[in-house]
Amino acid sequence: APSFYGTDNSLLLDALDRAAGRLRGTVIVSPDVDRSALEAMGERGAVGIRLNWFRRSSLPDPTSADYRRLFATVRDLGWHVEIYLEGPLLADVLPRIRESGARVVVDHFGSPQPARGIACAGFQRVLEGVRAGDTWVKLSASYRQGGVDCQRYVDALLDAGGPQQLVWASDWPFVSHEDRVTYEDCVNDLERWVPEAATRRVILAETPAKVFGFDPERRGLS
Repeated sequence: APSFYGTDNSLLLDALDRAAGRLRGTVIVSPDVDRSALEAMGERGAVGIRLNWFRRSSLPDPTSADYRRLFATVRDLGWHVEIYLEGPLLADVLPRIRESGARVVVDHFGSPQPARGIACAGFQRVLEGVRAGDTWVKLSASYRQGGVDCQRYVDALLDAGGPQQLVWASDWPFVSHEDRVTYEDCVNDLERWVPEAATRRVILAETPAKVFGFDPERRGLS
């Protein structure tokens, strides 16, 4: 769900249509979207919503009536809420989303403060969600983490919940970093962070199959 398209999901949905069931997508929607619109997108392969609240001048209120209703609908559909937000701010926002009962996918490691690392309050809330089993973390965009070696984040996340709570993404097309990052770099990062092939398989295949609805038995997790 590229954020620069706003709530226009037409290109994503067209790609899902063309993929004929091979792909899944997260959509960006306004908080007052109705359930029927989400269900229609779900029929085409959408399995979650994305909240790109990173570097916002003011944050939406996740406890507002519209957002509470949206999160409840996401929960009832078996979808997930994907959140991209600075780590310090995530400390307050993540618990509010988790309270809804919706499953949560945290983008880009949770974007901890580089100076605080795993001690960042938001990252600690992420670890709590991972331990509880209702929060998954996307190992992605290490190049957006202020020069920090993300190995420490991966180790902490694996210790908290194992590979069953982790998924990987390349963050292609590396917006604003196109001349500095390659897909190969991203693959090499994962192989360095997680040298065991069996563990990588869980992160690359088994966990996303369940989180994103490729599991033939159901779209969510049991």
